[in-house]
Amino acid sequence: MKYVAMIYGNQAKWDSFSAEAWPEAIARQEAFNEKYRQTGELLGAYGLADAAAAMLVRRKDGAPAVTDGPYLETKEYLASFYLLDCESEERAQRIAADMPFADVEPVELWPILHESAADL
Repeated sequence: MKYVAMIYGNQAKWDSFSAEAWPEAIARQEAFNEKYRQTGELLGAYGLADAAAAMLVRRKDGAPAVTDGPYLETKEYLASFYLLDCESEERAQRIAADMPFADVEPVELWPILHESAADL
């Protein structure tokens, strides 16, 4: 079964990391990514741009109507997400709990209920 694991953040959280702490934080995350890529359970890991770069796109008169985003007004925003393919919910939970900062920040885990066929 596939899952999306999500981590939230905000600019204050990122600013709390000293310049010296960033290389270690990135190395820890890359080690996690490599570990689960090797097992085949991590299908993708994606870091998102800051919320200031988000945009909302609607269709108006058949054309894109774009405004600054994000849609929700919140203190935290989706910072990164991971696509997992695990044999069980328990395994997905174990992987989420193994994320480098799961001891201080929760990881949101969502089962994927439907996947569109790749070959139509």
